[in-house]
Amino acid sequence: MTDCLNTDLLDDPLGDDRLNTDLLDNSISVENPVERFLRSDRMPHIWCPGCGIGTTVNSFARALIESKIDLGSLALVSGIGCTGRVAGYVKLDSFHTTHGRAIPFATGLKLANPKLNVVVYSGDGDLSAIGGNHLIHAARRNIDLKVICVNNLIYAMTGGQTAPTTPDHSTTSTNPYGVFEPSFNLPHLVEAAGAVYVARWTTFHVRQLARSISEAFKKKGFSFIEVISPCPTLYQRRNKMGDALDAMKFYKEKSKIRHGAPTSEVGMTMTGEIIVGKFVDRERPDYQTMMKAQYTESLGERFVEPTEMVCS
Repeated sequence: MTDCLNTDLLDDPLGDDRLNTDLLDNSISVENPVERFLRSDRMPHIWCPGCGIGTTVNSFARALIESKIDLGSLALVSGIGCTGRVAGYVKLDSFHTTHGRAIPFATGLKLANPKLNVVVYSGDGDLSAIGGNHLIHAARRNIDLKVICVNNLIYAMTGGQTAPTTPDHSTTSTNPYGVFEPSFNLPHLVEAAGAVYVARWTTFHVRQLARSISEAFKKKGFSFIEVISPCPTLYQRRNKMGDALDAMKFYKEKSKIRHGAPTSEVGMTMTGEIIVGKFVDRERPDYQTMMKAQYTESLGERFVEPTEMVCS
């Protein structure tokens, strides 16, 4: 909350020096609409200056506003890493889980209470390295989860090691002479596994990102949104790519919006173009729909649909 009183506004522009008594009596109150989604008592956050994770949280909060999601039915799950700290900063029912286990934890929440909107919010290392097994199988099963993967192309919290998404020829602490192993193309990976909604944006594309998150909330099944985000402290610095502002200029220059692009063609390189957009939007039964259909077919009238678990 910010209270401000600009005394320059007190002089009448017509020159008769009449005082604006409304300004004298009432200060102007300005509230950022995102603030109500944040645990302000936990600020300042741990993210480095120029980190893009906070930008993604802003877009996420604005998507919640636009979607008019019932916050009482929303649960957010994060793993370990820089992005994993999101769970501690949002004023929602949130869970900061163990390394790589955000998706199985979220799966348990969804199965126990199907009415919940369950969001997994974590980084590329947590989701595609130690958690990669859970990522592909949740997409295969089409679990009704909304996964936001903040991809800063490196292991940022632990010292700048090579991650599964680090582009070749990049310099990292574990590849000081350049990365030579191929990196994951995450949109292609999750589409091949079975995701029903796949999009990618950068932290330059704040409005498009918020719109994609809103669309994912309306989608039943496994949704995956990748957000390319700068890490000025490690990735940008080690690769002489400048600061966070330089990263925004890079994203603006290199990004090409190609909705519906074949995900096999959206792999990233260190300095090449970044294909962004909504790549996949399709329909197929989600896990719980298939489970109910199978049990009904096999058991007939003996099948009793499980009751919703309620915490008291």
